[in-house]
Amino acid sequence: EEHEAYVNAVAEDRGAVQILDFARNRLNKFYNKAEYKAPPKRELTEEERMYSAYGGDIGTTPAPGGIANTGAMAFVQFSAHGADAPPPAPEVGGYKKSSGQSSGVIGMIDMMINDLKKEM
Repeated sequence: EEHEAYVNAVAEDRGAVQILDFARNRLNKFYNKAEYKAPPKRELTEEERMYSAYGGDIGTTPAPGGIANTGAMAFVQFSAHGADAPPPAPEVGGYKKSSGQSSGVIGMIDMMINDLKKEM
């Protein structure tokens, strides 16, 4: 009974680590291009190669469009009241590019991965 629970917990932790690795890689595609690992190219089967040789399209299915698959591309809300002008923007310092390890979302994902690996 305990062994089954342990095996189940380890399997769930491994699955969670794989999902978090996938999410971290997707975030690296945007934030840290040097650390992004592109997925391997898909090998076409012989049938697919023949189909594409005769002009068939093997591409992926198009992603559903719009918000909640409704075709609506944006949700816009207008105010009917006459609003006062907004206050002036506060004075802030210049932009500083962060260097090194990201302490944002990618750092939190790394912490979760490390915690899950300690449990296994």
